[in-house]
Amino acid sequence: MDDSSTIEQLKMKVKKFRDERNWKKFHDPKNLSIALAVESAELQELFLWKSGSGVRQLLSSEKGKQKVKDELADILIYLLYLSDESGIDLSEAVRAKLSLNNKKYPVSKSYNSSKKYNELEGED
Repeated sequence: MDDSSTIEQLKMKVKKFRDERNWKKFHDPKNLSIALAVESAELQELFLWKSGSGVRQLLSSEKGKQKVKDELADILIYLLYLSDESGIDLSEAVRAKLSLNNKKYPVSKSYNSSKKYNELEGED
C-alpha cells in the first residue's frame, strides 16, 4: 500500500488529529510559531556538542535516527498547523521561494559557494 502523502493530505491528517482532541483553540499563530521554534530547538539539541563523527554516529544508530525522525515530524506538524492557521499554501510558497532563490542564487555565481546572495561576486 502506498502511504505517500502530499502536503495537503498531511495537513488534513494533522488537522483531524488536532480536531479530535479539540486543540484548535490553542493553535493561534503566535503559539504555533513558538511551538515550531521549540521543536526546532529540540532537533538542535540532538546535535549539540557533537563532532561530525558524533553526528554520523547518531544518525547511524536506530535509536538516534528515530529521535531525529520524531523531531523532524514534530517540526513539520507544527509547520502544517501554522500554514493552515495563516491561510498559506505551503506548496505554492515553496514554489515561489524557489523561483526567487533561483534569481538570487544563479548557478553561475553560487555554484560550490556558501555565500549569501548579497556577497556573491560578479554581475548578471
